[in-house]
Amino acid sequence: MSAAGAKSTRGLLVVISGPGGVGKGTVCKELLRDGDMTLSVSVTTRRPRSDEKEGEHYFFRSREEFARMQAAGLLLEAAEIAGNLYGTPRAEVEKLLAAGAVVILEIDVRGGRQVRALAPCLSVFLLPPSTEELEARFRGRGTDDERTLAERMALAAEEMKAAAEYDFTVVNDDLARTVAEVRRIILAARQKEEES
Repeated sequence: MSAAGAKSTRGLLVVISGPGGVGKGTVCKELLRDGDMTLSVSVTTRRPRSDEKEGEHYFFRSREEFARMQAAGLLLEAAEIAGNLYGTPRAEVEKLLAAGAVVILEIDVRGGRQVRALAPCLSVFLLPPSTEELEARFRGRGTDDERTLAERMALAAEEMKAAAEYDFTVVNDDLARTVAEVRRIILAARQKEEES
């Protein structure tokens, strides 16, 4: 403790994973509404969707630029998903944690494993209510042909096997309930860290 009685608190790194289509992005967006958490913006080689903005949703880069960043050690984690590369910029995460922020990483299972091996973090895995509901969510996007949809469903089935590796699992069957549960988990971990 300092002379003023305040304790300097390092931020909390939170890994949120789950299969594609489970609603990770929507849950994370809701978590950020109160302003007490921040989302790490990932780098990707995929093309932006019509509603996505550079630097807000992702940093969109070419495969060559991504490879340069990875080779220089500038990414905390990196993975290839459905033919596109995704990664987390290391410097930005470290800066936010040093400032005491709760930093949320919305990443896939492979990225989650990489981060958990490198840094202390809280990990939460989101599950769909059922595989049928997950398929309906993919179809609702209207962005995939049948072959891509089959690939996404096969990958999702594989990813869901990793749920047991995470500190907590939450079924995303109702957005408000899911967000409240994930927020409760994060705030409890934050309080525990501040008390230790």
